[in-house]
Amino acid sequence: MDWDDLRIFLAVARAQRLSRAAPTLGMDPTTIARRLRRLEGTLGRRLFEHAATGHMLTEEGQQLLDQAERIEAHALNIAGTASKESALAGTLRVSASEGFGTRIIAPRLHRFTGRFPNIRVDLIASSGFLSPSRREVDVAVMLARPSTGALVARKLTDYALGLYATPGYLESAPRLEAPDDLQRHVMTGYVTDQIYAPELRYLGEIDRRLVPQVRSTSINAQAEIIASGQACGILPCFLGDAMPALQRVLRDRIAIQRSFWLVVPRDLRGLPRIDRFLGWLTDEMTALAPMLHGTAPIATADTG
Repeated sequence: MDWDDLRIFLAVARAQRLSRAAPTLGMDPTTIARRLRRLEGTLGRRLFEHAATGHMLTEEGQQLLDQAERIEAHALNIAGTASKESALAGTLRVSASEGFGTRIIAPRLHRFTGRFPNIRVDLIASSGFLSPSRREVDVAVMLARPSTGALVARKLTDYALGLYATPGYLESAPRLEAPDDLQRHVMTGYVTDQIYAPELRYLGEIDRRLVPQVRSTSINAQAEIIASGQACGILPCFLGDAMPALQRVLRDRIAIQRSFWLVVPRDLRGLPRIDRFLGWLTDEMTALAPMLHGTAPIATADTG
């Protein structure tokens, strides 16, 4: 059996679609399909069922996946201990929420790559998360601790969220002195059926009656909607406090807390390049604690 065919099998099992596996493998879907058929012929087993949702593992495919991941883990451990220099090289794929990825990790990433120039970092910062369980990423910064999967998880940091608006919006809008007053205000928030994590359903913590009039799947887009004076809305303090056009409203009445979790596939824990990144990110969080917790001094004045 060709090990490269097994590598292709692993990529498709994790991505569940040939088109998703193609960029990772550097192959076109037709070639991937041909190689999978060859592997199935070699093993005399059907490894995938073709469903509307993609390539789903058969029982035999799941058994092979378990075996292939053990082989892969051994190979990674050998590579990780081969030499210090080679271990601190290669690609590191990191998944994070859009706001945290773009506003916290991205501006500071040069501090990591400057120390480890042979590590190439792929930062996936978007609405939703890639799955560390399916080995789509090496490190994931998630909004909750996963309850299943062969994963290692620990809390990275807590962070605060607050209500933000522009002074111009507040001057022209109805009085805003208490959370109940938000019923008379234009609010922005997430598109309800596109919320990818229950931790983002925070409007209900303020008032279950609140329905955002202007919605977006992007937290950065919501921030720009608020900054344009169209609406008020909830933002992470590390985002809202950093925007000079915004001010935090009802600071003593609306205070929401969430957490970020570091998640790594168990068989990758201990690889030097991953451990270095985890250590670097943890140190950054310590330095940024006031910003994350919403206690850093800001130039704009609060109301409420």
